[in-house]
Amino acid sequence: MEVDHNESSVEIKSAMHTWRYRHHFTYKADQGKNIIVQCNLCLPRVNLLSTSKTSTSNLKKHLDRTHLGCEARPDVKRGRKKEEYNGEESRHCQLKKLKAEIISKCMTQTKIDELIFNFIVEDCQSFYVLEQPGFRKLVAGLTEGLRSMDRVTLFTKVDQGFSRMREELMDKLSNIQYVCTTADIWTANSRSFFGMTCHWIDKHSLERKSAALGFARLQGRITHDTIAGRIHDIHVAYNIESKVQTTVTDNGSPFISVFREFAVDSKESDDDIGFYENVSTVLEGEPEQDMLLFLPTVQRCASHTLELIVTEDFWQAVSQGPMCQLHYSTMAKVYAIWNKCHHLQVGMDSAEEIGKMALVVPAVIRWNVEYCAVQKIVSLSERELTELCARLEVPRMQPEEMAFLKEYVTVFHPLAFALELFQAEQKCYLGLVIPTVLSLKNKLNEQKDSANYLSGVINAIVVAIDLRFQELFASTEAKIATATTPQFRLLWMAASDREEMCALLATEAAQMDPGNITEANTSRNSSNTIETEDDFFSYGSVKPAIQIQQRGVMEEIRKYVEGTGKSLECLQDFPRMKQLFLKYNTTLPSTAPVQRLFSQKGNLVTSQRNFLTDDYFERIQLLRYNSNVCTLVTD
Repeated sequence: MEVDHNESSVEIKSAMHTWRYRHHFTYKADQGKNIIVQCNLCLPRVNLLSTSKTSTSNLKKHLDRTHLGCEARPDVKRGRKKEEYNGEESRHCQLKKLKAEIISKCMTQTKIDELIFNFIVEDCQSFYVLEQPGFRKLVAGLTEGLRSMDRVTLFTKVDQGFSRMREELMDKLSNIQYVCTTADIWTANSRSFFGMTCHWIDKHSLERKSAALGFARLQGRITHDTIAGRIHDIHVAYNIESKVQTTVTDNGSPFISVFREFAVDSKESDDDIGFYENVSTVLEGEPEQDMLLFLPTVQRCASHTLELIVTEDFWQAVSQGPMCQLHYSTMAKVYAIWNKCHHLQVGMDSAEEIGKMALVVPAVIRWNVEYCAVQKIVSLSERELTELCARLEVPRMQPEEMAFLKEYVTVFHPLAFALELFQAEQKCYLGLVIPTVLSLKNKLNEQKDSANYLSGVINAIVVAIDLRFQELFASTEAKIATATTPQFRLLWMAASDREEMCALLATEAAQMDPGNITEANTSRNSSNTIETEDDFFSYGSVKPAIQIQQRGVMEEIRKYVEGTGKSLECLQDFPRMKQLFLKYNTTLPSTAPVQRLFSQKGNLVTSQRNFLTDDYFERIQLLRYNSNVCTLVTD
């Protein structure tokens, strides 16, 4: 190719003097937006390259691929052969080996095994991932030759990790005074599982802590003895049978019947703590034998109770009221929209295009999920909803039906908010239930007069709340839990009942372990400091110790009740109230934690998991759930 000697070529040649790689290339020709250059390092072989006038990225790629280590050498002269740069390539190879050595020192085989183990456990991956060629190539490529562990090694590490996790968890629980457990049964793919979680409050930070205790498969016929045996054996295995304040379950008949038959009656004397005989040990499939068994008191899930109110009681009130036909016609059209969006991609695309948002489709049988889906539909304008119905070929919403939906969303917003409060794990305590239910009733009654369609339903819902939470309102434990929660104290009670509650708190506080109260007091004052002779020659008060203690208890309760702080930190100033809070608010009002144990990000029970034995399946789930409270690192 001939060299272009026109005026533009002169300008290009002068511009090439600013290139970082100008010593490696010679200008040959102009091709409009691009230019042709000759690589000097490829001589005597002619190698013409095309590159942009404003970018030298193509030239750099050529140097990186063909002439390693020579891309920025200003001393390279035209005509030098490639063999003359072997020394530079050798230095580049040395740098590459040094890099690999550094990586090998930082990323050892032990570290790789640890990362793979955490990947399998935390993300619920199948063990067969380790055997996939692509996964092995990925590990080898990222680690400069280190290999992935095989499945046999992974099984060994699961055993080691589970043993260490169990030891750490038992060590933590040995130092805890009060715990609460939640239990539930889940069925998926024709397989039933029993799950149990444990919860406590850190006595120093007052933070909620949680751990999973069991995730066992139930085989055969599930009886009351089976459920009772599972609960009792898990409590005994972790040495917490005497520390469990309550076990939280849903309102299903199996659990209610079990605790009605086997639970300890709190009114019984200490000499008869409620042991029962002749209960079959069903855990290991052993023949029936006599054993001692007792269960703690049961706390019904407040979230499940609210869902029963808004489903069963609501549907019953609607079906018997004048709004029955309007409700059924409206919800039928809403469900038609959801079905089209769920089964047809064009339906979901139309919803996103028209409403400029992803339309929620309630795929889970939970009322709060359905409520959020109705909210999405109500948020659409009349024009958008009409266009969406036309696109999906479903009946168009009538004005009265749309007004009914809007009132439905407005009226039941307090109930949806209450459900969210109950299902929060970290900041949810038993003391939250009574004030939440009372506020819910007030919010519903406030909307009764302004409701056009649901006034009768509101009355039925309020009556259902009183009926289903009747046992909770009569519970002394629930009242003390609420009173010892700084956010509420005694504000939720009638003024005539507050004096009686103060007396009840004083009685409970006087029965607390003096060692715990003394420890709390000494951590916050320095009354034992010797500053004067009077401090040294002190023989105590001549007044009776019991009278002083009672006076101190009442003084602390009075100051606590008159306080205004809503944070749990203020309990540090009231050691007796703090101890009562730890005892009665350890109980959770919901079974949401054990339901999260079953969810596992949608990858809980799959065909890939069916190859695991029941023991290893349980160990993997417990390791994943407890990763926040116990280490997963294995030797």
